[in-house]
Order: sequence, then C-alpha cells, then structure tokens
Amino acid sequence: MQIGTQIYWLVILSIVVSSIAWTVTQEEIFAEPRKFASDRSENAKSIFIRKFFYVFTCEYCFSHWVTLFVLMISDFRLLFSDWRGLLISFFTIPWLANQLMSAYRRLRVGIKHENALAEVASKDSKN
Repeated sequence: MQIGTQIYWLVILSIVVSSIAWTVTQEEIFAEPRKFASDRSENAKSIFIRKFFYVFTCEYCFSHWVTLFVLMISDFRLLFSDWRGLLISFFTIPWLANQLMSAYRRLRVGIKHENALAEVASKDSKN
C-alpha cells in the first residue's frame, strides 16, 4: 500500500476509534453502564475486576481495545506488511484517536464557555 493510502486509512481508522471510545466513555447514552463500571472499578475486591471495569471509564484505555477490534476487522498495517506493521498500527491509531478526542474536548469546552458568556451578556443587557 502506498504511504498516502496508509495515512488516509490511519486517519479514517483513528476517527472510527475516537468516535467509539468517546461515545462509550463520555456521552450520556452510556451513562448508566459507565456509572456501573465506575462503581465496580472502585469497589470490586479483585484487582482484575477493578481494572477490567476501569477500561470502560477511560477513553485512552478503551481506545486501545477498540483499536484491537478495528485492526482485527480491517487488517490494517502501517509501514510494514507483516506483524511489525500491525504492531505499529496498534500504537499509532489510538495515539491519533486520543489527539482527536483531546481537540474535540477543547472545542466543546470553548463552545460551552462562549455560550455561558453570551448568556451572562444577555442577562446583563436585560437589566
């Protein structure tokens, strides 16, 4: 595969991973399972159970498991066509996915901040 095609697939697969990881670990639709996982990650007696459930509360951790699944179904390899390409892909995709999630988080915070400032300005103008 040409390097340009590999970069294209790297970006697309990272977007898929970040979308799934963000939705499961941050969005309201998974709030109840995430609360259950959070409780179990803090209160389970076994360290293995605590770590298992912690994965569902951390977008960084969860993105690696999503990447594993995505690599199994896509068979994507970066730079090399053998196991080395798979290993490089396994670490590169979640890295880029987490950069995308960080940018998305900053964008959301900025929008919320601007909305709060607009609301305060609106209240001040009414008074």
